[in-house]
Amino acid sequence: MVGAILTQNTNWSNVERAIANLKANNMLNPHIIYRCTHNRLAELIRPAGYFNIKAQRLKSFVEYFVKRYSANIDSMGKVPTRLLREELLEVRGIGPETADSILLYALQRPVFVVDAYTKRVLVRHRIIEDVKVTYDEVQRIFHDHLPEDVQLFNEYHALFVRLGKEYCKPKPLCEGCPLSGMLE
Repeated sequence: MVGAILTQNTNWSNVERAIANLKANNMLNPHIIYRCTHNRLAELIRPAGYFNIKAQRLKSFVEYFVKRYSANIDSMGKVPTRLLREELLEVRGIGPETADSILLYALQRPVFVVDAYTKRVLVRHRIIEDVKVTYDEVQRIFHDHLPEDVQLFNEYHALFVRLGKEYCKPKPLCEGCPLSGMLE
């Protein structure tokens, strides 16, 4: 859940460094983060970028998690997915992508995560018309055409990320792309 918040607008290797800082300081615990000062938390997560904003977002999430669920993921996991997603979206700094990342990766819910890589690949392969299509509209494509399966959604998301990082970059590298020939 921490990773879902810290990965906003940054790459995963920087998030890993921030999480390593939290672990090294015995801070990867919701109750400890809840009691931690903003400045101390911001310093520890500095490698993730936008550390002041992310510290606020992380504190908001942890406050919700501690107050609502006593920081117990099993209690949180008893809430139906739709209701839990609505709750998460009410937390300051948690948008659809972050909420869905928490649902898919931390709570093992069959919710497809849409990110910038997903949209870029879908636009370039003419599955959606432009990047202005809403998050929910893109997500609906996957929910309407794939079985609701946590492992499948996890794998598809990972493949979109890999494709976006290696081939479907802002300046595309189409040669060698595993999807080449699919546009014809």
